[in-house]
Amino acid sequence: QVQLVESGGGLVQAGGSLRLSCAAAGSFFSINAMGWYRQAPGKQRELVAMITRGGSTNYADSVKGRFTISSDNAKNTVNLQMNTLKPEDTAVYYCNANVWASAHISYAAWGQGTQVTVSS
Repeated sequence: QVQLVESGGGLVQAGGSLRLSCAAAGSFFSINAMGWYRQAPGKQRELVAMITRGGSTNYADSVKGRFTISSDNAKNTVNLQMNTLKPEDTAVYYCNANVWASAHISYAAWGQGTQVTVSS
């Protein structure tokens, strides 16, 4: 089973920056993609950014040009650099990984969530 451990959330003023980090630990065959989702109060969880093992990235339109996702395949870590933060970025951010437990079994793993609050 994989555990995803997140760090880096906090409180920042609008226009500021934060960096989220996530590390995968435990027993698994491989991880072929990692990313970040977020959930604001009263809203559904939404994709923020995702990166595949091959380096392909996907961003929500609302964060393009402001957020950058990166990963280290050897360390099974993913980072999210968030710049020019806006109050509407306020949410709980969850790390996500597409994990292969074996050559034939995959599942989605989730972190516990880290709060990001952007004040106006």
